[in-house]
Amino acid sequence: MTYALFIGLLGFAFASSITPGPNNLMLMASGANYGLRRTVPHMLGVSLGHAFMVFMIGVVLLRVFEAYPILNTILKVAGSAYMLWLAWKIANAVPPEAKTVEGKPFTFLQAAAFQWVNPKAWIMGITAISGYAPHTFGVVGGAAIVAVIFCAVNFPSVTVWAWMGMQLRRWLGTAKRLRMFNVTMALLLVVSLYPMLNH
Repeated sequence: MTYALFIGLLGFAFASSITPGPNNLMLMASGANYGLRRTVPHMLGVSLGHAFMVFMIGVVLLRVFEAYPILNTILKVAGSAYMLWLAWKIANAVPPEAKTVEGKPFTFLQAAAFQWVNPKAWIMGITAISGYAPHTFGVVGGAAIVAVIFCAVNFPSVTVWAWMGMQLRRWLGTAKRLRMFNVTMALLLVVSLYPMLNH
């Protein structure tokens, strides 16, 4: 892998991991509602789950999607429907008069599974494999390198979002403010679908 390709992949991984998207908005909401410690399994599920997905895209799935373009449409529809349901769940995490948060944070497996219906995660993975996988290591080796680099960059990035959510907890000390925050996060999650659906 050349130095230029490595730096390019690092830059792409960081830019796509740190910018707002479904994972980061959900992690920020989780940090605000449940705190950083209880959000760690969610964070690990995002980073390791996405790295595994990137690897599988590189080894098998990229060729399947190229052969059957209809799968892109199916993924967008299914992923969008699931994210709309998640937005509703986030918006309703706190009843109007409650002082405690209902529900519980994503588990490791739930967060890892979410990557497979997250259109942004697919776009990130396909772009990374198509543009940055080094051919000198073969298909499996190239996919593994991209996946490892993505994971190494992604975890600190998602941690920032969960930490920012946790910092908001003091200000969100009342049920009314917490509900306003959750509704805002839910609306942003819905808005985040627009650029992905037009990709």
